[in-house]
Amino acid sequence: MQPDSHALIVIDVQRDFCPGGALAVPEGDAVVPGINALMDGFATVVLTQDWHPADHASFASRHPGRAPMEMTEMPYGPQVLWPDHCVQGSPGAAFHPELRTDPAQLIIRKGFRRSVDSYSAFFENDRSTPTGLEGYLRTRGVERVTLVGLATDFCVNYSALDAAGLGFTVTVREEFCRAIDHEGSLTAARDAMRAAGVTLG
Repeated sequence: MQPDSHALIVIDVQRDFCPGGALAVPEGDAVVPGINALMDGFATVVLTQDWHPADHASFASRHPGRAPMEMTEMPYGPQVLWPDHCVQGSPGAAFHPELRTDPAQLIIRKGFRRSVDSYSAFFENDRSTPTGLEGYLRTRGVERVTLVGLATDFCVNYSALDAAGLGFTVTVREEFCRAIDHEGSLTAARDAMRAAGVTLG
């Protein structure tokens, strides 16, 4: 059992990010059994959930003539245009049916503001709007976090970088993550995480 100061953060293990989903990560569902087993070793378990309105600004469908995975500019900077995914209340936004949710004390929903996407469990993509997760962890006495889930090169990566920037000791257990790996994004994410002092385990 990990000490109470060490939390597990499970990132976006949702139907739409698993095979058959709207934004499927290759082998995304393969992480579920390992994550389920890992939960028993932590006193603090947090789940995150992408939770977009149907007209979210990051959806390619909201930009005529644009295709998913193209880049656009938002007021807060560059933004990938995604297929419609994890729409609030939809089957695709639900957690993977085999993911254990009972051990989690907190579910953080992110990306619910129409005009700004939110990859990180800690901040939205404007890099300034907090999700509230930092405060929760601080009041629980958490100093170290282990991150698992989907996808390594986007939401896990952003969450790890923000956690490190906030002063947490951060480990990413890559065997319990899967990546989109679009145009070298996985290599870039690994390099960024290592440079920020994140341990890739």
